[in-house]
Amino acid sequence: MFVLAISPGEGFDPRRWERVIHAGIDALMIREKTMAARPLLDLARWVRAQRPELELWVNGRLDVALAAGCGLHAPERYPVLAPDLVPLSRPLHELAQIPGRLEARQLLVSPVFPVPGKGPDLGVAGLHSVLDGLSGYSGRVLALGGILASKVRELRHPQLSGVALIRALWESPEPGAELRRMRQVWEG
Repeated sequence: MFVLAISPGEGFDPRRWERVIHAGIDALMIREKTMAARPLLDLARWVRAQRPELELWVNGRLDVALAAGCGLHAPERYPVLAPDLVPLSRPLHELAQIPGRLEARQLLVSPVFPVPGKGPDLGVAGLHSVLDGLSGYSGRVLALGGILASKVRELRHPQLSGVALIRALWESPEPGAELRRMRQVWEG
């Protein structure tokens, strides 16, 4: 199970960030929408210094992704980018979006379970329907939204690579323990 941690947009607290980036995650997406370019680049470089092998993504800032040498998560309505400019991640909320998202290296299907302020959730059946529509896609597909250890086993699907987590890691006093529980349930 591949695990992408997504920052909650609450700024930089080094102790909190260290707990998450050393919890056993495979990748980190820096999603700090209120942070200016320079502090965001400094944060990306700090993460690289802490865990150079960690796959790194920046949300919505092509300039920072290019300067940091990492991937870009292009949110909804992001301008079209030249192919192969940077590794690209995209959100996927419904089947109708699939044709316009196949250029991405990574897709985040969401919200799977209820999340405050994110509209109707897909549920497991809806997630699996979207995943069935991606049968020819060769990139990474991650489930996002309200995912807890108790629910990860039911998410499993041949097209699903793993999960993207926000609150499950950032709000946990022991994100490493939470992640180990998730992986145990996933492996079942």
